[in-house]
Amino acid sequence: MRRLISAESVNEGHPDKLADRISDSVLDAILREDPYARVAAETILTTGLALIAGEITCHGYVDFQAIVRQAVRDVGYTDAAYGIDADHSAVLIAVNEQSPDIAMGVDRAQESTSGDDYDRIGAGDQGLMFGYATTETPELMPLPIMLAHRLTRRLAEVRREGVLPYLRPDGKAQVTLAYDGDRATHLDTVVVSAQHDPDIDLEQLRHDVREQVVRPAMPEDLLDESTRFLVNPTGRFVRGGPQADAGLTGRKIIVDTYGGAVPHGGGAFSGKDPTKVDRSASYYARYIAKNVVAAGLAQRCQVQLAYAIGVAHPVGMYVDSFGTSELGDERLSALVTRTFDARPASLIAQLVLRRPIYAAPSADGHFGRAAFPWERTDRAEELRAAALTLA
Repeated sequence: MRRLISAESVNEGHPDKLADRISDSVLDAILREDPYARVAAETILTTGLALIAGEITCHGYVDFQAIVRQAVRDVGYTDAAYGIDADHSAVLIAVNEQSPDIAMGVDRAQESTSGDDYDRIGAGDQGLMFGYATTETPELMPLPIMLAHRLTRRLAEVRREGVLPYLRPDGKAQVTLAYDGDRATHLDTVVVSAQHDPDIDLEQLRHDVREQVVRPAMPEDLLDESTRFLVNPTGRFVRGGPQADAGLTGRKIIVDTYGGAVPHGGGAFSGKDPTKVDRSASYYARYIAKNVVAAGLAQRCQVQLAYAIGVAHPVGMYVDSFGTSELGDERLSALVTRTFDARPASLIAQLVLRRPIYAAPSADGHFGRAAFPWERTDRAEELRAAALTLA
């Protein structure tokens, strides 16, 4: 059966991604001072203004102004003509301490009398989180979102390296793949929107983006004469970034995860310390799913975790292999539950999350990139061995 599947990515200069970058840069700076800080940093951006709000409890000092301006500079907003820039825009700070009601539930979980250190810390919020892995790509990620991220990374590269010096920081991409069953057969449509200087000829830009961005980033075996290339389909894209569209932390949660291939619990990642299970448990669910697939126990694996605020143990831990596991989902779920400890304090320790590693995944997706600890497959052999006892 032929079907079409699309996925979108936005690059580091998109206003929402710039907001994510700022929030995670604030988080990283605070974690350098205090690994046990509680951080929920939100950023809103508009023309000439960055507003940092949220709840932060930290032992130490960070220069919010300098952090925000450096993040804006690193992304490439260095010219006042862009509507926001590192040196001249206003930076406002509206930060309070974490609510003592929330802190109480995290600091002392319901199970804290058990004597187990990992039972002493409760989840920082209620909610459900999903992790996913598939054999479709070497990264064990869905192909559409990986191709979309390739485009946005390449768009940033040609701007930074001066290959296309007329590009500005904002941009986005989308791919639509044609599938025959579960196999991608060709790229149906590639969409790239690139912000640019006002004096560049539109047809020249379209040609350059096709040749310098799209073709190097896309697999040749998926391109054919029927593939449509839509570059800046609305025409001019001079005004962009927060000048054209307000930016807000946490507004690109599908871009950050699996491109819509599986459900999303709704919680954003950026600006949150690892006691917030919206972030850390989503990372851990990906870690579980990736190890299951790497162990050869399923070709596709979706892990759902659910938490109650102030409770250490997940209230739900479910595995769906979409019929691709010989063990069956019931036994696979039992194996995963027995092997992986998803209590917040435990998963934070396993993945070593109390450190400044969060600005890097704020653009180009949080998954499918080998540098991050939740991408390890170090439990795959353990899972394979354990599965033999169930056979």
